[in-house]
Amino acid sequence: MRDETAGRSHRDVLETLAAMDPARLKAEAEAILPALGEVEVIESRTCLVMLPMRDTVQATDFHLGDVLMAEAHVRLGAQDVEGYGMVLGHDQERAMAMALLDASLAAGIATDRIEDFVAAAAADLAAAEDELLRRIEATRVEMETF
Repeated sequence: MRDETAGRSHRDVLETLAAMDPARLKAEAEAILPALGEVEVIESRTCLVMLPMRDTVQATDFHLGDVLMAEAHVRLGAQDVEGYGMVLGHDQERAMAMALLDASLAAGIATDRIEDFVAAAAADLAAAEDELLRRIEATRVEMETF
């Protein structure tokens, strides 16, 4: 089912794909492309999206500014399913790769391969975040020690 991919929500899968290494994402999409059949590109564009922020003191939302995003929306003709991708920046190929993987999951094409790919990417991203947090923690200064 599209809403769950190896225990991950659809949102988690898309967030992982959007955050991962672009070259790796594009290579995976290229590898599954022959299995997808006819692909209709509904939309492929760059756009500005307002960046919402929350003022925690007043508990109100406001827009910090605009962010450039690349967006792709595709449909697989034979299966009549759609896929979507949106990434920070102007890399439309990256957004398209994300949309193709999303459509492939929705159609049930190469799901085991993509689930393994997403799981490996999520593990790599978690390890990189842990390493970053360790490096940040190493710079912490206890003021009472001065």
